[in-house]
Amino acid sequence: MTPLVAAAVLVAAVTHASWNAIAHGIKDQLLAFTLVSGGGLVCGLGIAVWAPVPAAGAWPYLVASAVIHVLYQALLMRSFRLGDFGQMYPIARGTAPLVVTVLAAVFVHERPGGWQTAGVVVASAGLVGLALWGIRGSGARPHWAALAAAVATGLSIAAYTVVDGVGVRASGTSMGYIGWLMILEGLAIPAYALATRRGALVGQLRPVAVRGLGGGVLSVFAYGLVLWAQTRAPLAPIAALRESSIIVGAAIGALFLRERFGTARIAAAGLMVAGIGLMLYAG
Repeated sequence: MTPLVAAAVLVAAVTHASWNAIAHGIKDQLLAFTLVSGGGLVCGLGIAVWAPVPAAGAWPYLVASAVIHVLYQALLMRSFRLGDFGQMYPIARGTAPLVVTVLAAVFVHERPGGWQTAGVVVASAGLVGLALWGIRGSGARPHWAALAAAVATGLSIAAYTVVDGVGVRASGTSMGYIGWLMILEGLAIPAYALATRRGALVGQLRPVAVRGLGGGVLSVFAYGLVLWAQTRAPLAPIAALRESSIIVGAAIGALFLRERFGTARIAAAGLMVAGIGLMLYAG
C-alpha cells in the first residue's frame, strides 16, 4: 500500500464517520437515509454523465453490491435507532476487516502475509474493544437487538467490500463504477419512504434536507476514494485501514454528542493504531 493510497483511505475514513454522524443526528432515520440515498443518487447521475460506462463483466457485481448496500443501510438505520452512535458505529465497522480478510483469501486469492494478518487482527481487536468497553463502562445492560443489528451491519460491509473490490477491478473505470452504484442503490430507500409517507414526505424532509443531502455527498466521496484504492492495493489492509474512522466516530461522539470516551476506549484506540502500523509496515 503506497502512501498515496493510505492517505486516500484515511481521508475516506474521516469522511465516512462524518456522514454517519450526520445521519445519526437526524432523529427520524428513514428521513435521514432517504436524503443520504437521494444525495448519492444525484451525485451518481452527475458522475455517470461524463464517466465511462463500466465494462460488461462488472454489472453482475454492481447489481449484487446495490442489493447488499440497501440491506446495509436498513441494518445501519436499525442499529442507529436502537443504540448510541459511539457504540453501534464501532461494532459495525470493527466486524468487517477480519471477515474481509477471510473472504478476500477465499474468493480473490489474496493471501495475507504474517505481518498483515497480525495487523488486521490487532486493529480489529482494538476496534471491537472501543465498542465493548464503552458498553461495559456505561453501566447499562447491552441492548442485544441493537448489537445484533450492528454486527449484521458489519457483515454486510464485509460482503459489499469484497463484491466491489472484484467489481471495480472488472469495470475498467472506478468513477463509472461508483456513479452507477450510487444510481442503483440510491433508488430503493427514497421509493420506500415515498410509498409509506406519501404526501407528508416532502414537508418532513424540508427541515433536515441540507444536512441529509450533504451527508449523501460525503458518502459518495468517501466510498469513491475506497473504490479507487481497491484498484491499487489488496482488499484486507484497505478494509482495516478504512476502519480508522472509528477513532473519528468516537471523537465525534465525545465532542458533539456528549458520549463518554474514557480510558478504556483510549487504550482500544491505541491498539487499533498499532494494528494499522503493522499493516502499513507489511505494505
